[in-house]
Amino acid sequence: MPSPMSVPHASGPGPEWLQIRDLGRVAYAETLARQRALQQEVQEARATGCSRGHLLLLEHDPPVVTVSRRPGAAANVLASEDLLARHGVERHETDRGGDVTYHGPGQLVAYPIVDLDRVGVRIHGWIRLLEQSIIDTLAEFGIQAGRDPGATGVWVGRDAETPDGTGGRKIAAIGVRVSRWVTMHGLALNVDPDLRHFELIVPCGLAGRPVTSIAKELGTAPAMDEVKQRLAHHLARNLQRPPT
Repeated sequence: MPSPMSVPHASGPGPEWLQIRDLGRVAYAETLARQRALQQEVQEARATGCSRGHLLLLEHDPPVVTVSRRPGAAANVLASEDLLARHGVERHETDRGGDVTYHGPGQLVAYPIVDLDRVGVRIHGWIRLLEQSIIDTLAEFGIQAGRDPGATGVWVGRDAETPDGTGGRKIAAIGVRVSRWVTMHGLALNVDPDLRHFELIVPCGLAGRPVTSIAKELGTAPAMDEVKQRLAHHLARNLQRPPT
């Protein structure tokens, strides 16, 4: 059974309706089935006015490449099935937005299943909320991060003066699905994953854009449990008071 995670609301108020669970390391297919069940549960409970929301925190193991339904996304998987197998990496089709991404040990994945009517945002605001929660978390580790106006996710080392708005290193990816205004999927923050696995794909379909991690930026890896606690804190706080 997944264990509930305690987030200190005193230091940053979060909604009482949010149930946070740490799933540890878990396979992608298992978590996808859990998300779908929880999303349906939240949708069906809406009529009662007492639905809960859920935040699942985990690492995917075995590592996996996920491919969205976006036209051309499959072409951004550079590795053959045999090469993926040699690296111990699974491949799964997914119903989230975005393109191709990688999940594996050392990467913190957060899947919020929440009713956006309760939060008071729509899809664009939801993406910004997830990005801001990552930016706030990274700031606690001394990493200055921000958005790229041309690409969803969170980036470090990006020159804001670059004329085309590109540059920098991607440290977190975001891909979501919203059905009847209830979310699933979410974000993936690179804490200390095997960055060589990103060479098996064109991450998020962005050719030539490097990928980084907290460990690579700092020269040392923080404890995963600490990153989980801080990300959960900021997500809970931003759900209570969505950033504008």
